[in-house]
Amino acid sequence: MSKKDKKINIVYSTNPNFKFETENTEEEETKDPLNQDLRIFLDRLGGGKVVTRITGFVGKTGDIEALGKLLKQKCGGGGTVKDRNILIQGDHREKLLKILSEMGYKVKKAGG
Repeated sequence: MSKKDKKINIVYSTNPNFKFETENTEEEETKDPLNQDLRIFLDRLGGGKVVTRITGFVGKTGDIEALGKLLKQKCGGGGTVKDRNILIQGDHREKLLKILSEMGYKVKKAGG
């Protein structure tokens, strides 16, 4: 556990029966690809850069990171997994649509 995760905002309590409640950090189980409903967006960033964003993945953090890594390799580009979104540098909507549908995911292009 990192130092940042150990921060507790309680300084003192006069209640003798006080019990500190921690956040529930359990993750959802990863659904089958057939039950996933993914959306592919094209986002334009400053400086004329384009990023393909995949949203809608339901599952564990490790599984979305593994999928993101696989998709980056297949597209031959960089990218990251951030806030439960997979970001791939460049416009790879058609390629990602084909790859994800072959993997069994329900996937659609979204946005303008």
